[in-house]
Amino acid sequence: MTSHPASLDDLDRKIVAALVANARTSFAEIGAAIGLSAPAVKRRVDRMRDAEVITGFTTMVSPTALGWRTEAYVEVYCHSATPPRRLAEVVRDYPEITAAMTVTGGADALLHIRAEDIGHFEEVLERIRAEPFIDKTISYIVLSHLLSGSPEAGASPATPADETNRR
Repeated sequence: MTSHPASLDDLDRKIVAALVANARTSFAEIGAAIGLSAPAVKRRVDRMRDAEVITGFTTMVSPTALGWRTEAYVEVYCHSATPPRRLAEVVRDYPEITAAMTVTGGADALLHIRAEDIGHFEEVLERIRAEPFIDKTISYIVLSHLLSGSPEAGASPATPADETNRR
């Protein structure tokens, strides 16, 4: 782990862009596109991982494919002495919470929740409200997405038809 910001050159930026576009792209394919060998790309990726520029690789799954068709945002209001790290410890235990952040304004935090149906959402909300440091919650059920290509809408980035890329 490094304590200073990593310095990225043009090749590093091209590697990151290729991995963001498709994390399954092989080092050989990236190297061919930017003029490096596969081992050179790997060394750069390893260096960026060590510097925490690249923090992981993720698989995106459509929430509707899991049967989670109900979506809501929940404002959370906590007791004044509750540190954000305490809320973070709790929300990690809920697979239905897809995002959680502290916010400005009246609420202390905002949760993005996915559930199978209203009953499932209500059960999750009841468990959240049962936490001893929660004063109240205000829920907003999503009716439709105005920007259908957003990650919140469950969209995944475009990937090539052939997903047999190997590292």
